[in-house]
Amino acid sequence: MRWDVIVVGAGAAGLIAATRAAERGRRTLLLEKNRKPGAKILMSGGTRCNITHQTDARGIVTAFGRQGRFLHSALAALGPQDVVELFAAEGVATKVEETGKVFPVSDRATDVLQALLSRLRRSGCELALGEPLDRLENVESGFELVTSARALHADRVIVTTGGQSYPGCGTTGDGYDWMSSLGHTIVTPRPALTPITTNADWVRALRGVTIPDVVVRLLPGESAVAEAPQRNKKSRYLDECRGSFLFTHFGLSGPVALDISRTITAHPQPHTLVLECDFLPATEIVPLGDQLARDFAADGKKQVMGILARHIPRRLAEAIGLSLGLPQELKAAEVSKRQRQALVAAIKQNRIPVSGTRGFGKAEVTSGGVSLAEVDSRTMQSKRVPNLFIAGELLDLDGPIGGYNFQAAFSTAWLAGESV
Repeated sequence: MRWDVIVVGAGAAGLIAATRAAERGRRTLLLEKNRKPGAKILMSGGTRCNITHQTDARGIVTAFGRQGRFLHSALAALGPQDVVELFAAEGVATKVEETGKVFPVSDRATDVLQALLSRLRRSGCELALGEPLDRLENVESGFELVTSARALHADRVIVTTGGQSYPGCGTTGDGYDWMSSLGHTIVTPRPALTPITTNADWVRALRGVTIPDVVVRLLPGESAVAEAPQRNKKSRYLDECRGSFLFTHFGLSGPVALDISRTITAHPQPHTLVLECDFLPATEIVPLGDQLARDFAADGKKQVMGILARHIPRRLAEAIGLSLGLPQELKAAEVSKRQRQALVAAIKQNRIPVSGTRGFGKAEVTSGGVSLAEVDSRTMQSKRVPNLFIAGELLDLDGPIGGYNFQAAFSTAWLAGESV
């Protein structure tokens, strides 16, 4: 069977790319190895699906750092507001949360997937489910694709198989081998936006505690232990993120932990790293020390932990007190100046040793993939193989948490569909 375009992988990028190609009159087939499309869409954002971020194209480019320049043409073709309007046209109203994340008003990822499938059906694209691709070859007449069921031929191919994050969804890195065999360089894949693990018992004992605003800095272990960090020497930090923070039974999660995990997985020895956590970033060290001194003086008969709970969650206060060897029943009037300084340091510069991350199994995205230098950012066409297009997470393209990665997937896929 011969097709104008075959798209491989029916995730967020594949659904958009196939739809756009078919809408432009191309006879299009979308192949998916799972029995259902969009498995990762349904899991994303806590099953709510954060489709984009409330910003403009420049904001998306900036969020991706050095990789952002690659997205200029893709975002010109389909920007954040275009994504919102695309879903609105399918009956999916959206809302913007305080963090700038854009979700469906219904908080249902299933609505996002159904909107994409509805437009796909109208486009005339044929969707083949439960049909894994075994081989992709560039032949004289185009491309030959061999699946578990049949041999197919296409003039053009768009590969949108994703990376290796959440392999339970079927994203097991199949596309890397195909792209490598066709001459592409694969930047070593590693997990990004994945929870962080630690062997610190006090951290795991706080499972379920959320801190809404935390600054987390990543330091090399030896230097972090050797001397107190100097806040005016930012070069000491390998990375720094600010946001919500969640203690778990294995370590740390929440947006700020997920964002900084990318730097951890890039380090050759993650277990040597240390996280420095500022649990009250809105208050500097000296003013906090002065405030605690006033609080302790005014309420000398009250327990220290109760006074600390005015500033940080009670369970965190108790854990900090325990780590410093302070009795839970210690009264404020009994606290020495040295103990008060230790409390301030534990709140503002708390060090948590890193043991690793939860890897690809719990990663929201993959860092690494097909080298961007080998893909034409104006069309998403391979510079190595004519008529081969690559979009979505298969590219060496990953951004922070907050809808940025879905936006990149939608934009690169739309541009690929426009270009075939």
